[in-house]
Amino acid sequence: MSSAPPATPNGGYGPSGGEPSHEPYHHPTAGWGAAKSVGKVLAKAKEPVNSARIMTTMNHPDRGFDCPGCAWPDDQHGLTLDLCENGIKHSTWEMTPKRAGAEFFARHTVTELAAWPDHDLEDQGRLVGPLAYDAGTDTYVPVSWETAFGIVGETLRGLDSPDRALFYTSGRLSNEATFLYQLFAREFGTNNLPDCSNMCHEASGRALTAALGTGKGTVDLNDLDQADALFVMGVNAASNVPRMITTLARAYDRGAQIVHINPLVEAAAGRTIVPHDFAAMATFKATRTGTLNLQPRIGGDLALLRGIAKHVLERAERDPKAVDREFLDRFTEGFEAYRDLCAGTEWADLEAASGLSRDAMEQAAEVYLGSARTVISWCLGITQQEHGVDTVREIVNLLLLRGNVGREGAGPCPIRGHSNVQGNRTCGIDHRPKKEFLDRLAEACGIDPPREPGLDTVRGIEAMHAGEATVFVGMGGNFVRAAPDPVYTEEALRNCELTVQVSTKLNRSHLVHGRRALILPCLGRTEKDLQEGGPQAVSVEDSMSMVHLSRGMKRPASSHLLSEPAIIARMARAVLPDSATPWEEYTGDYDRIRDTMQRALDGFEDFNRRVRGPHGFRLRQPARERIFLTASGRAEFSLAALPDPSPGVGLLTLATVRSHDQWNTTIYSSDDRYRGVRNLRTLVFLNADDMRERGLADMDLVDITSVARDGSRRSVHGYRAVPYDLPRGCAVGYMPELNVLCAIGDFSPQSDQPLMKHLAVEVRRQQI
Repeated sequence: MSSAPPATPNGGYGPSGGEPSHEPYHHPTAGWGAAKSVGKVLAKAKEPVNSARIMTTMNHPDRGFDCPGCAWPDDQHGLTLDLCENGIKHSTWEMTPKRAGAEFFARHTVTELAAWPDHDLEDQGRLVGPLAYDAGTDTYVPVSWETAFGIVGETLRGLDSPDRALFYTSGRLSNEATFLYQLFAREFGTNNLPDCSNMCHEASGRALTAALGTGKGTVDLNDLDQADALFVMGVNAASNVPRMITTLARAYDRGAQIVHINPLVEAAAGRTIVPHDFAAMATFKATRTGTLNLQPRIGGDLALLRGIAKHVLERAERDPKAVDREFLDRFTEGFEAYRDLCAGTEWADLEAASGLSRDAMEQAAEVYLGSARTVISWCLGITQQEHGVDTVREIVNLLLLRGNVGREGAGPCPIRGHSNVQGNRTCGIDHRPKKEFLDRLAEACGIDPPREPGLDTVRGIEAMHAGEATVFVGMGGNFVRAAPDPVYTEEALRNCELTVQVSTKLNRSHLVHGRRALILPCLGRTEKDLQEGGPQAVSVEDSMSMVHLSRGMKRPASSHLLSEPAIIARMARAVLPDSATPWEEYTGDYDRIRDTMQRALDGFEDFNRRVRGPHGFRLRQPARERIFLTASGRAEFSLAALPDPSPGVGLLTLATVRSHDQWNTTIYSSDDRYRGVRNLRTLVFLNADDMRERGLADMDLVDITSVARDGSRRSVHGYRAVPYDLPRGCAVGYMPELNVLCAIGDFSPQSDQPLMKHLAVEVRRQQI
């Protein structure tokens, strides 16, 4: 049995201190609660001038930097303060005056730092120069950039195969840096380009590509403003995409129906006070952000969607207008087979699989039938499941029934996480690249890229663990904390010959390293990027395919920092000294990178001119125009079997989530305002009846043990049981603390995504 790495009591990987408590949250989201939180964040930052500038520059189209948080699109209706509480947290966390320099690393060994809470590691401030691990002293020591790149070049050139290296990226990397990174990896000779999408929205991309011929959603913000009904599935919008709450409030004000589908009733499904609505703030006027809540059991979403479709098709038997027959005949493939599948599915089976009554499913179906234009959005609550691809395809099935694809005010809307995670995939971070992409890259860049698929995140960890991959290069993120099965993942990384982390702050992944290790500090999104060609801007793509520029506003934390494009270009030159690629020219002027990108990437024609428009430009989406690049040339229905989400006798199904005071693996505090939690991360939310059945009272200490597919068990101990409005048989806790419960082999065969939201667990009173 495996157990979790050490975590501080109560605080988990966040800061400890204060008595843990919880009480139900009954207030509106955002509003004065967010304003108070922002005030505390800005005061703690001790950067009054720069903190104030954040408010007037973040997400501004002509002069601003793109929020380093979520990928929600920027408002294009002249909104002055297009930001949120969490965006300010992300930015001020990066802009801290604290520094982690040579003196800090001389005082603390890696062994000592490994015992620190994760929050305390990041809270040491910005990294200020390149570092190399010294095994003799067990410390990181300063090295020159030339020495660091020399180590990278020597090690990679010494590999007997390029496929022994992994090139990982998080979602924060700009389009320009992304393009250079994948070009470097492919010119070196490998498609081993795992990324954070492999752990979050891989299922969405595969499902949408199969159904519609595109890996992206088809809607934009204008569509959300025109929709008659919005279905929001598997996301805590108030914390994960706070600016979406403004969209939901606008939708409610104009009479749209808003259906929230989530095992937890989240604050986002209730009311909000929009902070930039000064009249509402002054009068404490709250607006509803939901009209219907449905709480399927974890893993029951596909059954719910099929129940809605079944009701729609039953209505169509007596009312032909219930489905869009003209659209179905002209643009889709497989409708009759799907209709037969729904007709042959019994309501009793749908109720058992979804955890909802037939009446509840029909209530949602009536909302759908009453809407002329419907958008369905979803996030990781849908994709990090065993049947994530099938569930996203079922979303598309439902939309197709009434022609809700390829017209205004309607369509599928995956809610992406990190600020440029979609741009990463668009610009080449893909371990399974298409032939057309590689052909065009070869012509534009004069290289011969490898054609065999590379390794994704899970397969890459397994390869490191087996000694088949011996170099790990990480562009951003905190890989150890983001990945599943941290004990196994740490063993894998320690098995490497070299680990390289390109980062802004110290994190856990720097302390879990190979025999040789480098930390290469880079500029942050908020900082000015000065190169030979003058001040530079980079581009990002939001979750709705808008590509726009981001310009830093602040003096860099250190004169020794390099930009991400510069680090990548100099690594590439060190590894490929005879390369004909003009790496130095690319570094000096990012327009030159974009000139090459426009030749290599579909949709980026005339890139430099178009991206300089006030809001940039939107990449063409053929499916939005009802051009479906599938094998049949039509939108394709899927015929997935109805899954059984039951975890087994005596077990619960656990989903891991983020707290409100957290972004990805960065934890700002141990509070979770919208769930009423203070000073506590080592908890598990449970249904009150499930607690009584186990003899548990509020805040009792429990042990949580997962049962993996291979029968192995992993445990955490001393967690607090907290009652919450959840369906019976369901449990919820925080990541990354509970990632330890997800075995490396527990991933979806449909997407290779780890099952972070679909784990079978036992919860028992702590054994003393």
